[in-house]
Amino acid sequence: LMPRDGWEAAAALAGGLAVAGVLRTLLGWSGVMSTFIWAYLAFLAIYFALVWDRGGQEIAGDRVVTVVVWSMGALVLGGLVWMLTQLVFKGLPKLRPSFFTQDLSTVGPNDPGGGALHAIIGTVQQVGLAVIVVVPIAVLTAVYLNELKGRLAPLIRFIVDAMSGLPSIVAGLLVFTVWVNGRGFSGAAGAAALVILMLPTVTRTAEEILRTIPDTLREASLALGAPEWRVVLKVVVPTALSGLVTAIILGVARAIGETAPMLLTAFGSDSVNTDPTTGPQSDLPLFVWKLINVPNETQKQRAWTGLLVLVLLVLILFVTARVIASRARKRLGRAR
Repeated sequence: LMPRDGWEAAAALAGGLAVAGVLRTLLGWSGVMSTFIWAYLAFLAIYFALVWDRGGQEIAGDRVVTVVVWSMGALVLGGLVWMLTQLVFKGLPKLRPSFFTQDLSTVGPNDPGGGALHAIIGTVQQVGLAVIVVVPIAVLTAVYLNELKGRLAPLIRFIVDAMSGLPSIVAGLLVFTVWVNGRGFSGAAGAAALVILMLPTVTRTAEEILRTIPDTLREASLALGAPEWRVVLKVVVPTALSGLVTAIILGVARAIGETAPMLLTAFGSDSVNTDPTTGPQSDLPLFVWKLINVPNETQKQRAWTGLLVLVLLVLILFVTARVIASRARKRLGRAR
């Protein structure tokens, strides 16, 4: 037989559905979401009352909090699974080899064919340039903030925190004013906007990772006579390497899907541009944004496929970074 807790939960669920049904009938609700919310709240109230009657207020509160935590986790997981399922089913039909070898320069809105080669090249180049610039600056800044703790550390930390809340459109407008307004649109200008967005994320995350390194490692190295710069280079950074890679991935995830700053910097193009320093250049967010502005089924299919490729690209970067970090940890372990 079902345990008593299970019977109480089932009875509370039935009661919550009944209360929501009565309210829906009396008030004439037509929305599913409002009915679900009231059913959930009624379920929690009834479940709390049933458990309280049997075990007291503390046990009832603990059970209700447990139910809320598990239900919220299930809701988030369900939403993620639903989005990924929609993305795969709608984007997979157009995911063919030609999608990676063609651009949109020779096809119209209703023509079959066409691909995202120009957008994929633009995304890889722009994000790659941003990573090349951000990684050394962010890691060195994190080392300064956590290891050296110089006089400017509070000011730098304040600036980084302020940049963390900077709207992406403001970053694009800044690059447009300083760069694009005189030199024209380019992929490099888009990369500069991504640098502004990625830098605070990578810096703050890297600083938090460095804080997790035990001070005993630093003290032992210093006691053996190693200078501080060698301790940081040979002990602290290798130990925190996997976390630093995660910080970089978070920065990439923050920037790779941005569209607003790209409109003001890279601008977008229907043809392949392999030189990010001259002329407009597309990327996957701009590719999708342009297609959804033309309301026909062919363009929507291309947009869904572009989104799927963007998600797959992020997944490949994440897996690659994890493999590199895992190998680095193994080499560090053998060296020790």
